[in-house]
This record gives sequence, structure tokens and C-alpha cells, in this order.
Amino acid sequence: MNDKAKILAHLCCAPDALYVVGLLQADYEVVGYFYNPNIHPESEYLLRLEETRKVAQHLGFQLLKGPYEADYWFKLTEKFKSEPERGRRCHICYAWRLDKTAEKARQLNIPLFTTIMSISPWKSAAVLNKIGRMAGEKYKVEYLEADFKKKDGFKKSVLLSRQLGLYRQDYCGCLYSLRPR
Repeated sequence: MNDKAKILAHLCCAPDALYVVGLLQADYEVVGYFYNPNIHPESEYLLRLEETRKVAQHLGFQLLKGPYEADYWFKLTEKFKSEPERGRRCHICYAWRLDKTAEKARQLNIPLFTTIMSISPWKSAAVLNKIGRMAGEKYKVEYLEADFKKKDGFKKSVLLSRQLGLYRQDYCGCLYSLRPR
């Protein structure tokens, strides 16, 4: 019998999930939640989902898939499409995905949730943690604050994903991040 507390972890891609879920499994029973309506085109979304399924099988955790609501995501971020990477558009995107993750945790009676996105050198853990806390308060679930890029987390994710032969994307996923940096 597993006596570890459950945590719902928002997963954005397989390489980051491989490292972070492995880390979380030391203390928690992880349920993964792949909710990423920002990923464009849909073929990229499906590729990242399939790779994340490989990680779930490899690490032995349950993976849930949220709806692919790309049309709504474009509507939500339209006014901010010219924002630079890490700008307001990204914050809106994080907020939408973490809100849906907190809502799913509440629906599943999982008292704790987090996101693996803080492993990315392109994402601010402070911003993600603030948004996560707010979503947790809204749905009455606790948010696990983290900065998974610490202690070479990103480098470790790259190494592990190469060892497993996972696809590593070269952009966050949204159409707007495909612009030259």
C-alpha cells in the first residue's frame, strides 16, 4: 500500500517530466496532468503528448490528458501576441494552465498540485509560484512551490532525456515563441 500523499503535477513535456516526476516520486504519489492548449501546431502537441506517455510508462505514474483548447488559448493571448518571451502573454498562459490544473486537483480530491515548468531556464519560478498559489487559493488546494532548475535540474533533464531517447523541443510550444529570439 502506498502511504505517500498524492500530488497532481502539471506536465508540459516529456524531458522535463522525466527529471521532475522522478524527483517528486521520492515523496509523493504523482499523477501527471498534460494540459497544454498553447502548443502549436497540433502535430507538435500530439508528439509531446506521446513522448510524455512514454515517460509515464517508464516511471510508472498515471497520466491524465486535459482537452486541447488551442482556439481558446489564441483568443486568450491575442492581445499579447507581440509581447516578448517571458512577458504578459506567458504569464496569462501560465495562469490559464495552472488554474485548470488546480481545478482538476480539486475535482479529483488531490490536495496538492504543482507544475514542472519551473525547470526551464526560460521561465521564472517566482512568477509560476505566485500564480500557482493564487490558483490553489481559488480552488482550495495547496500548491507546491518549487524551482526545479536549481541544483542543475535543467542539465539533468537534458541528460536523462537523451539517455531515454526522448524528443526535445526547441521552443516553448506556442506559435509566438517560434519567432527568432
